[in-house]
Amino acid sequence: MTILKKLTTGAVIAVTGSMLMTGTAFADHHMPGKGVEVQPLKSSIAEETFQTLLVMKALEELGYDVKPIQEIEYAAGHVAIGNGDATFLADHWNPLHADFFTAAGGDDKIYRKGVYSPGALQGYLIDKKTADEHNITNVSQLADPEIAKLFDNNGDGKADLSGCNPGWGCEAVIEHHLDAYDLRDTVTHNQGSYSAIIADTITRYKAGESILYYTWTPYWVSGVLVPGKDVTWLQVPFSSLPGERKDADTSLPDGSDFGFQVNNQQIIANKAWAEANPAAAKLFEVMEVSANDISAQNLRMRDGEKSAEDIGRHADAWIKGHREIFDKWLEEARAAAK
Repeated sequence: MTILKKLTTGAVIAVTGSMLMTGTAFADHHMPGKGVEVQPLKSSIAEETFQTLLVMKALEELGYDVKPIQEIEYAAGHVAIGNGDATFLADHWNPLHADFFTAAGGDDKIYRKGVYSPGALQGYLIDKKTADEHNITNVSQLADPEIAKLFDNNGDGKADLSGCNPGWGCEAVIEHHLDAYDLRDTVTHNQGSYSAIIADTITRYKAGESILYYTWTPYWVSGVLVPGKDVTWLQVPFSSLPGERKDADTSLPDGSDFGFQVNNQQIIANKAWAEANPAAAKLFEVMEVSANDISAQNLRMRDGEKSAEDIGRHADAWIKGHREIFDKWLEEARAAAK
């Protein structure tokens, strides 16, 4: 009886130990990021908070210790990612940020796989009333002083273009276009706070004035100034871009050309960190959010729901409404950590 008791006790201990080991292995597999810090970055564009939060919340469910977002403009952000001073940026525009990516070390230092949000457009638009009345379809027509004056809102005789913030990448393309299309003498590129400039542009449109502006999708502007209804896209006479994209064709499959390449938004991360954290790397690769969902959330911010609490609530609601696909991303991430 004593021997049997000893054997039984030993068997119980062995089984219990096996269960503990299995439980530990399960916990490690379920939370592969446990104890690992993550530093997210984003630009000064407040509307990028939503898609950044979605990534952060997914990482938290994988066990990562995710720090608050640090705000930094794109060029410096790419360098910080490449140097390992930060972990990820959820809004790398490819190919708009190609020069930033290369300057920060490119594929040697930065992990970039998958497409987070595809099909982002950029370009120039004017109000449809002025476009129809004067048959304006192309930015090259702004080289005509009489056409340019239609969009003059400060009395200097030049068209006022509501443009792009310095450091975003789009400003370099616009500045290049002013020279390439001989617009330097007839168009003023107004820069500063884009949100303030575009708000003034919308106010002037509502007052019946002619407007000329740059914007992109996904973003809330095209939900307020609707292309085809309120405004119209202007085409460019030929493709022309700065930097390493100088020979790129910006025309769309239907033959139209807005002067900017169609972009994919991607999540980029420090390469060494991504290689050491395959679960997070796989998550960055497989996550995808539609441009329509981003634009819809951005419009809610424009309409007043723009506090940190509001945006957090928007992200939680998106996850709840897409829980099945969200869980699938987490499953793929956990499988990559095995």
